[in-house]
Order: sequence, then C-alpha cells, then structure tokens
Amino acid sequence: MADEPTPFPGGHGRTGDDGHPDDAPADDGRGRIVVGVSGSLGSLAALHRAVAEARRLDAEVLAVHCWTPAGGEFGYRRAPCPPLLSACRDAAAARLRDALDRAFGGAWAGARLRSVAVRGETGQALVRCADRPGDLLVLGAGSRGALARALRPSITAYCVRHAACPVLAVPKPPLQRELEALEGHFLTRLTVKATA
Repeated sequence: MADEPTPFPGGHGRTGDDGHPDDAPADDGRGRIVVGVSGSLGSLAALHRAVAEARRLDAEVLAVHCWTPAGGEFGYRRAPCPPLLSACRDAAAARLRDALDRAFGGAWAGARLRSVAVRGETGQALVRCADRPGDLLVLGAGSRGALARALRPSITAYCVRHAACPVLAVPKPPLQRELEALEGHFLTRLTVKATA
C-alpha cells in the first residue's frame, strides 16, 4: 500500500513499496523507538515520551505519520488520480513537519530523530515500521466514547494485539483532559440554555 518516497527536512523520511523506511540504517543493535505522530495533543505527548525513552536507551526515534489517499485505498483503486495522490502525500508531509515543529519548536529534539510518512492504515503501517527485535512502539492513548470506538477501532488496541515489539501507550496529557472537560461543560451549558 505504500507508494513512492516522501522526503522530509531534518530526517530521511522515505518509504519503500512495503511501507518500511527504505533508507533506514542497518540495525545496529541499539534499538529504535517508533512513534505514531498525527499532530494531536496525544501524539505530541507520545513523541516527547519517545524522545525521553530514546535518550535513556541511546536509541533512535522514528516519527511515523500514516496517511491514505482521499477516499481511502478502495476509492483510489476505483478511480486513480496521480495528482490527487501527490497532493495527499504532500499534505501528509506538511502535517508531519508541522507536528514536529509544534513538538520541538524547530529546535533539536535531544535525540537522533528521523521522520517518515507511510501510506497505509495507521495501525497496520505502524506495526510494519516497528518490525525490529529491539524496537519499542510508542502511541498516544486515551479513553474514547462508545460511538468513536464503534465507528473507528482503536489504533492502540490494534498495535498491542499485532506488534512484534513492546508497545508503550502514553495517556492523554493533562491539558488535553482539561480542554475536553471544558468543552463538555460548555456544550452542557449550551444544551441547558437551549432547553430553557
């Protein structure tokens, strides 16, 4: 499901046809921390945790942003459009760069860091990337409502079930929990005012 390489400044960031980084250095035995980065507060918390683990273990961080073409893989196979695919790839690259800039403010992350955009469903692509014996897969995790779970299965749960390496699920950061609580309070107040 992966397609042609996507370069990123500050990291090698290329993927081969199998979804693996095609310019990844040979496994030097020091391990690697693979972290899923979507740009959400939870994924940025996971990225910071991955960097902290990399410093502790003297490992490299591979920041992975997963993407699919507009309309999904099935839609793209039914009506291929290379310019649209290129635009989706460019948008994924921009989103990953933006997430890394927000996480580290354009400064050095404090550990060896590579970034890569991988075409494919998030859980499957992350499991493919974290395929070395010494890898650690780091993901943002958090509680989700019943509707969200029914519409979109948990990526963290998928990775825990299918990864060949340890998986570290980082809980929501306090700021995200506070924002969600405020949002819920605000929506409750709107509902009460609307019914009054």
